[in-house]
Amino acid sequence: MATQNDNTSSEKTVLMDAQAMREALERMARAIIDANEDIESLVLLGILTRGRPLADRLADTIAEMAHFRPPVGSLATTLYRDDLRAGVGEAKLGGTTHFDFSVDNRTVVLVDDVLAAGRTIRAALDEVMDYGRPRRIQLACLVDRGGRELPIQPDYLGWTVATHPNDWVTVRLKEIDGEDAVLEERRARTTTEGGE
Repeated sequence: MATQNDNTSSEKTVLMDAQAMREALERMARAIIDANEDIESLVLLGILTRGRPLADRLADTIAEMAHFRPPVGSLATTLYRDDLRAGVGEAKLGGTTHFDFSVDNRTVVLVDDVLAAGRTIRAALDEVMDYGRPRRIQLACLVDRGGRELPIQPDYLGWTVATHPNDWVTVRLKEIDGEDAVLEERRARTTTEGGE
């Protein structure tokens, strides 16, 4: 399905439906269990907004498989982003950091919906270190869309998709959006832009 929008056209493709997302999260939960023998030292921090419900789902699935539900908290990384500190872009506040457990000497799994440039994850690392000294930090992402600007890679990954820089990947979650789906919006220029 293509839609017109001023001088651009776009086409949306479903990359993952609800079942594919559920299966990906089950694979990720199993991989987290297998990689962490001391499962009771594990905590999950979901990066707001959609990382938090994904972290809750992973924790529930880990509990079903390992009979232990890791504590889950939320990270709001906006104020830690280096592009905002450099004066590029503007802050859009969307929730607050909250967790009621220590990260000291724990294995912290950061959970996010889409990994792209890596700047959000870098901000999350900075924020976690302000709260304590974890034994180690791991990264779980539902989708890796490429376009990395920093040397950051996920330890646990649901899906990889190669995208053009102008394309957009959106994760929709039933807790927030009323449905589970991962969509890719491919944007194609329909007119040429003149230069000065």
